[in-house]
Amino acid sequence: MWTTHGRSATHAPARRQPRPPRTVGGRVSAARPVTADAPTAAAPSVVPDRSRPAPRAVLFDRDGTLVHDVPYNGDPDLVRPVDGARDLLDALRAAGVRVGLVTNQSGVARGLLTREQVDAVHARLAELVGPFDTVQVCPHGPQDGCGCRKPAPGMVLAAAHALDVAPQELAVVGDIGADVGAAVAAGARAVLVPTPVTRAEEVEAAPVVAPDLRAALAHLLPGVVAAAAPAEVATPQEARP
Repeated sequence: MWTTHGRSATHAPARRQPRPPRTVGGRVSAARPVTADAPTAAAPSVVPDRSRPAPRAVLFDRDGTLVHDVPYNGDPDLVRPVDGARDLLDALRAAGVRVGLVTNQSGVARGLLTREQVDAVHARLAELVGPFDTVQVCPHGPQDGCGCRKPAPGMVLAAAHALDVAPQELAVVGDIGADVGAAVAAGARAVLVPTPVTRAEEVEAAPVVAPDLRAALAHLLPGVVAAAAPAEVATPQEARP
């Protein structure tokens, strides 16, 4: 794992590994992804959580959460944030909420990416959505047995230490069960924002599910998100291929 501290930090993660099929009763069972037609538990999650103090910091997964996913991306020119990411993160910063990244980058272990490429992608991400207070990157593969690769809690705990906050004062926002698992294992709050790669069982198991990044942050920090500008949806002429 490598760590970057401070608002000038721009180290970046790499792409998660493809998901292997699961074995059920001795047979291989393909995981069912969440699609537009698949029901999710998103509706209850958009209710603001006023039952406990707002988190002092929010940690984000990168691929599929803050940026549109490009498998094992080492090209800064391919970094494309999700709608509204810059305004939402700026609203958190303006309210004094720390922001960070926690990302699995097994492409490094697989020889598909260099650390320098990962850092270059993060530098571009910081240009587009603003600086991060901490960046935690796991470069290991799934067979390496490290303590930092999500769903292990290592990166969340390291981020808490870097930000000088208790894990219970953190929230983690991500798009797959490993993001939720890392948060729960560390004692942090978790919000799942499903994408087409999210498994149905991950949605069912998540403590909180939101339909998009804005709704996830509105659940955690309703007053802060209300001040953020609405996301601009690209027209067909503006959309990138």
